Amino acid sequence: MNFNELQNRKDFANKINIPLRNLTYMLYKVGVDNLYEAFEIPKKSGGVRKINAPSKQLKDIQKKIALQLENYALSLESYTNNKVAHGFVKGRDIFSNAKIHRNKKLVLNIDIEDFFNSIHFGRVRGYFKKNNFFLLSEEVSLVIAQICCFKGSLPQGAPTSPIISNLICQILDNRIVKIAKKYKLDYTRYADDMTFSTNDMNFIDQNSNFIDIIKIELQKAGFKINEDKTRLQYADSRQTVTGLIVNKKINIPREYYKLTRAMAHNLYKNGVIVLGDKTKTIEYLEGRFAFINQVEKYNNIVLLKATNKKNGEKKKKHIKTSKEIEYQKFLYFKNFYQLNKPLIIMEGKTDILYIKAALKKLYKNYPDLITRNADGTFNYNIKFFKRSKKIKYFFNMSLDGADATQFIYDFYSNSKNQNPTYYEYFEKICSFTPQNPIIIITDNELVVKSKPLSKLLTYVNLKDNENKMNKFKEDLAINLKANLHLATIPLVKNKKECAMEDLFDEDLLRIKLGGKTFSIEHKYDNSKYFGKNHFSKYVYNNYKNINFQRFVKLLDVLNDLVVNEKVSDKVSKIPVNQ
Repeated sequence: MNFNELQNRKDFANKINIPLRNLTYMLYKVGVDNLYEAFEIPKKSGGVRKINAPSKQLKDIQKKIALQLENYALSLESYTNNKVAHGFVKGRDIFSNAKIHRNKKLVLNIDIEDFFNSIHFGRVRGYFKKNNFFLLSEEVSLVIAQICCFKGSLPQGAPTSPIISNLICQILDNRIVKIAKKYKLDYTRYADDMTFSTNDMNFIDQNSNFIDIIKIELQKAGFKINEDKTRLQYADSRQTVTGLIVNKKINIPREYYKLTRAMAHNLYKNGVIVLGDKTKTIEYLEGRFAFINQVEKYNNIVLLKATNKKNGEKKKKHIKTSKEIEYQKFLYFKNFYQLNKPLIIMEGKTDILYIKAALKKLYKNYPDLITRNADGTFNYNIKFFKRSKKIKYFFNMSLDGADATQFIYDFYSNSKNQNPTYYEYFEKICSFTPQNPIIIITDNELVVKSKPLSKLLTYVNLKDNENKMNKFKEDLAINLKANLHLATIPLVKNKKECAMEDLFDEDLLRIKLGGKTFSIEHKYDNSKYFGKNHFSKYVYNNYKNINFQRFVKLLDVLNDLVVNEKVSDKVSKIPVNQ
């Protein structure tokens, strides 16, 4: 049943795949307004923005509604043909919005006051009931308005607000496009930010008249101009669109970057993040760096495409910019230096699940690594490093595999001139050194020189040191430098080399699931075999019935490294606002 064919509350509940009784209980027993939490976030331009965030239960339902609305909207020609809306539209963003107005002689910014709050309950219900592309029943229109509104209007913070606002603003956008064309203006809208631009200098004399016409159109649509944010920007001054400079190339304001860098330096030196007279979290600072990097990434792509096209090259290696290096430095500090728990780095996601499962089974023996709650759930007292595309880009680590080890070592001792020695940098500037170890765990593969462990030991100049190598083979662990340690799994079953899967009993390795046999060579499933991903999830979910005795030696090594890590002689002042 298509979204526009829904007739009653039961149809609606079925469409978003929730029990009707749950929907009814939430609407009429609990009350949607009681399922929100209000908080404020700072605006880039100053002041604060009030956010009303739905509870997880309500947010999950709103996400389903938003997805259904977006899928239906994409089937509407009128929606897909609206090229001016760039906020919350798939394939568009602040860059596609700003790009339209780049390198123009005049840029006019108009802000809609209380944008989401202006779209009230009656407008939402009326839209879905009367709009020709929906024409929903009174009952379904009412339910949508009840779920998607908070205290009588669309809340900024609900997943449904963006798509509903874009649907309702279609007619407004179409009217303004026609008006803008008469004045030779390009027009885009990013939520409440309306931007117009032109190279026709005659618009200077027409500006006031044009704004008056836009005011009238906005009033007809139930909106109001924010007079304080309406401004005409000239090419000989800084022109900004949704926080981005558009005079020549798209960029961020210099003072925004300088302030972000200063905030990071204060974090490194004094352990706190300050903006004005308020302290901020490390997540807030990362958000600023991420925004800056988003702009850098956009410009890098544009530049590389232009360079490659000019030189007839398909691909050219990108060298990190100074802004990217500052972000890299921050990411190192956040992920590897400022540690509130011991950090475990494994070769892949499957190895993490094996260790987690073994710890859950043997939790009584390792209280420093894992604790069991009264309700039967577990808390890990160690942190497992999560790889991501961002980590891959900034630290040359693949999303899976053992290649991460030598790159991490370089940050401690850059004898190969591969990466900055960030550990030494932060050791000098910070008022603390890491209070917890970083432990790299690899498969025990020393025989073949091309295997990751053997290559790493050669890289750190340990392979030719017979005494240290013998001790490493006996202890299964070695300190590489400072708080960085290397550990490997024990050799079992009379094997000369072992992977993590070798620590399991043969009966488990021969298990069949769904008619398929486990194969260590297959990462993913196929018609005959299931791979390591499927196997690791089975181990994790069925840990109570699995023998982890061969994991004990590895867990003992891990436990010793965590417990015996020396506390720094420096004053401990790990940032508190994280």
